[in-house]
Amino acid sequence: MRHLLVICVAGLAFGLAACDQVEDSATAAAAPLPAVGVAPAMNREVTPSFDFVARVEAIDSVDLEARVTGFLVGRNFEEGATVQQGDLLFRIEPGPYEAAVAARQAELARTEATLVNATQQRERMEPLVRREAQPQARLDELIAAEGEATANRDGARAALDRALIDLGYTEITAPFTGRIGRAAFAEGAVVGPGSGPLARLVRLDPIFVTIPVTDRAMIAVRRTEDPASQFRPYLRLGDGTTFDEPGRFAFIDPQVDTTTDTVRVRAEFENDAELLLPGQFVTVTIRAVEPETALVIPQIAVQQDQAGRMVLTLDENNVVQITRVTMGERVDTDWVVEGGLTLGQTVIVDGLQKARPGMTVQPVAVTDYAGS
Repeated sequence: MRHLLVICVAGLAFGLAACDQVEDSATAAAAPLPAVGVAPAMNREVTPSFDFVARVEAIDSVDLEARVTGFLVGRNFEEGATVQQGDLLFRIEPGPYEAAVAARQAELARTEATLVNATQQRERMEPLVRREAQPQARLDELIAAEGEATANRDGARAALDRALIDLGYTEITAPFTGRIGRAAFAEGAVVGPGSGPLARLVRLDPIFVTIPVTDRAMIAVRRTEDPASQFRPYLRLGDGTTFDEPGRFAFIDPQVDTTTDTVRVRAEFENDAELLLPGQFVTVTIRAVEPETALVIPQIAVQQDQAGRMVLTLDENNVVQITRVTMGERVDTDWVVEGGLTLGQTVIVDGLQKARPGMTVQPVAVTDYAGS
């Protein structure tokens, strides 16, 4: 009887356990699928653009230096002012150089008179030699004297030209319109070729912006037929303000800088308000003129691991899958897809933390991508 009672109790316990398992399975089968927000990969018109940190450079800048030695007797500008091309900026004492010019002019006159006399003597001697009234040797001497007088005349003329050039160097004028910096010497100082710069003159309008463009961006630009006409550079200052008018490309380096893997591109901007100064950092956006159609997905759908970027997609049975993608540029809240997805393919944009590869989920279409 004891054995029979033990067997009955054990059977009852086994039956109760089996009932519990059946109830748990039924409960699990009845549980709803986790809901995730989804959106399709779609085409939209985008304007390709690339942002770069660039540096402002002057189109023209020059150090003004003295080319002759003398006392500085004039400084005809205000430091930091705008000067016009041809304005007189510095004046070196001209007296010694004016005297040198006068001396060279006198020397030229003397040699010209000597040449006239030598020519006349040669002309008078020629008929005498033809009549054999004078020896040929005498005529040869006069011809040589005339040649020597000609050489002396030419040398004096060259010396006068040099003296005039030195006299011209006593006045230092602006080679172009620009902003002049601080003067390094006051009036009365002795300056010369070894004194160093007297001041620096910089052209501010227009002005260059040098852009280190990544090789990837340059490949996208070079694939177009005419990059200069299909892309425009736009400028943004440090306070967030932008130039209304785009610049123009003035120079593209034909080689890649191996230390930075960038290509140096130079753009020219109008700077009549002189907001840009050489050495200043700015942000340049290189933007396409015409929009193009591209496949995009919301940025929040993109994840990244050690293998690269990926998104979670759904197959026709709403099963979560990992899809590796190649991404292009960001456009507003979207991201251009360059590879890995097709038009209309469903990606998860909300509830990513609830989705696991291989899991079946309940998709819910969303248009607001503020979720995560």
